[in-house]
Amino acid sequence: MLTTRFVDGAPNWIDVGSPDIDGAVSFYGGLFGWRFQSAGPEAGGYGFFQLDGRTVAGGMQTTPEQGPPSWTVYFQSSDAQATAKAVEQAHGTVLFQPTDVMGQGHLAVLADKAGVPFGVWQPGQTKGVDLAGDPGSLCWVELYTPDEAAAAAFYHQVLGLETSAAPFPGGTYTCVNPAGAGEDAMFGGIVPLAAAQAQAEGGPHWLPYFEVEDADAVVARAKELGGTVRSPATDLEGVGRLAKLADPYGARFAVIQSAPPQG
Repeated sequence: MLTTRFVDGAPNWIDVGSPDIDGAVSFYGGLFGWRFQSAGPEAGGYGFFQLDGRTVAGGMQTTPEQGPPSWTVYFQSSDAQATAKAVEQAHGTVLFQPTDVMGQGHLAVLADKAGVPFGVWQPGQTKGVDLAGDPGSLCWVELYTPDEAAAAAFYHQVLGLETSAAPFPGGTYTCVNPAGAGEDAMFGGIVPLAAAQAQAEGGPHWLPYFEVEDADAVVARAKELGGTVRSPATDLEGVGRLAKLADPYGARFAVIQSAPPQG
């Protein structure tokens, strides 16, 4: 699971682009108890979702030209410019060139070989989110992709990510961790799109998971707030109870009520 002890290659930021940021603020506030704080007029409408005064995500209003409503996962890079070049060399795409964000850090938005957008954040004054792994915050990410092996090779080349196989009902699950950090630092997984019917709609994507204390209550609340249940709450032995959702505008995310640590 994720922590805020960020290392290169691990997720350190996340944000949502929505056609109605006020509506998104209302939805996520009602779902997770988040409050939204504007980053100021110079930030172009960007702001921060906070939980008990600690930043858990970012958000801004976007136009159709900027892409569909979605969550973007950002990975730590000590050199965003070098990572962008590595993406091009690996036959990915630079969607938004590395840019200094008011001294807070350098940001770039990229896409892998399958066209899946992701970001990198080179920390400056802002290291990343203030909270991870706790209820109401990011705790895991999954890549749904048409070619699992090609995706693993791409992210190894551009971010140094390493993979390992874990036993899973019906087969194995490909886990991801930062270079040299070992399996104890696993933060996500790679899932073949063909094996995930509920996730295939809308194409390949990174899916963020948020930790919750009661998955069933969150699913019910999401429906009340106008969200969509893409996969109902399901128990996964040794992992927890999880559900896959979308906000009222179509941005996909998941929630998990993690199983207590064994032993």
